[in-house]
Amino acid sequence: MSVARRSIAPVAVALPEPETELTASEARRLQLRAQGLLGADGRRGGVPAVLDRLGAVQLDTISVLARSHELVPYARLGAVGRDVVEDAYWGGGRTFEYWAHAASILPVADWPHFAFRRRAYRARGQRWHRVDKAVLDEVRVRLAAEGPLTTRELGGAKAGADWWQWSDHKIAIEWLLDTGEAVCVERRGWRRVYDLAERAIPAELLADDPDDDACLTRLVGHAGRALGVATRADLADYYRVRGEQVTRVIEATGLVPVRVAGWPAPAWADPDALASPPRGRHATTLLSPFDSLVWDRARASRVFGFDHRLEAYVKKADRVHGYFVMPLLAGGRLIGRVDPAREGRTLVARQVSFEPHAATPARIEESRDALNRALNDAAAWVGCDDVRIERIAD
Repeated sequence: MSVARRSIAPVAVALPEPETELTASEARRLQLRAQGLLGADGRRGGVPAVLDRLGAVQLDTISVLARSHELVPYARLGAVGRDVVEDAYWGGGRTFEYWAHAASILPVADWPHFAFRRRAYRARGQRWHRVDKAVLDEVRVRLAAEGPLTTRELGGAKAGADWWQWSDHKIAIEWLLDTGEAVCVERRGWRRVYDLAERAIPAELLADDPDDDACLTRLVGHAGRALGVATRADLADYYRVRGEQVTRVIEATGLVPVRVAGWPAPAWADPDALASPPRGRHATTLLSPFDSLVWDRARASRVFGFDHRLEAYVKKADRVHGYFVMPLLAGGRLIGRVDPAREGRTLVARQVSFEPHAATPARIEESRDALNRALNDAAAWVGCDDVRIERIAD
């Protein structure tokens, strides 16, 4: 019999005074290493290890050089084959897609730890739409008999439609995904492919039903390890949980309180990360704007002094930096942004904008060298044999 799980009301938690003090630079380096962008550890184990380290890789429909979920391992591993990336994500039942920071690829081992979110959807009864029970039953029967299936194969979908235009079949299958009866097991032509959870998720994981606090403890702890050092707001944003939920479970995560110079809020760190100072080579690369290093704008500003804004959904005339602006990482700093495009076999940088600290007379040559390296590496990865920079903004 299924037993309803209830969250415990938020309580005040007395936390120990932090004994460790970090400089802003130390915190930044801890975060870079934790994210796999400093040192050799981030390059070990290939794409599966990248996903395990990060805990979630965000998906997005925009594709310029490549889709965001391909750019994330590229930034850490270099020119890994795109077929290798797709196989690591979707081959062998190692992952599932669900709501984490946003729609994300997640390790299948984390299926039980999103039970709190599935229960919350069931308790609410709907997300955006009223769900037709007869259509739900029809979709269940079709998946059981014919799955895995796309929404189009289930019938009635409007390809590319916004959520308010969804058909009854699309509403039904998304509700089954929200509540855990169905699972997105891969993307096919960018369409979700759904199967029944009882067939797609290993039985021992499907049977594991931790309560809300156990789920949150696992996810907040993973967020802390994926960030190295983080505030309560950082930890909450990583998997989009509430700040009071972080407070409730923070002591159980094993993260330890620290002070970071210049950070206005208290922080917590992964004790294993504190035990060994970050060492090794910094990545020089272009980042997806949806990379977990920068997906939290407040954190990117505080840690890197970088005002990160996606302008793809801004009117063209109002854009400052470009359509799909990719932050440029070099030397452990975010030194600029590139608005890329492809013209045949040429990678085009429509606009490059260096950060003020990277555009000083003492730094500009080094910054341009890093830009050229990042552009040439990206061009080779996507099959371009030429690079053209159209404009470097003042």
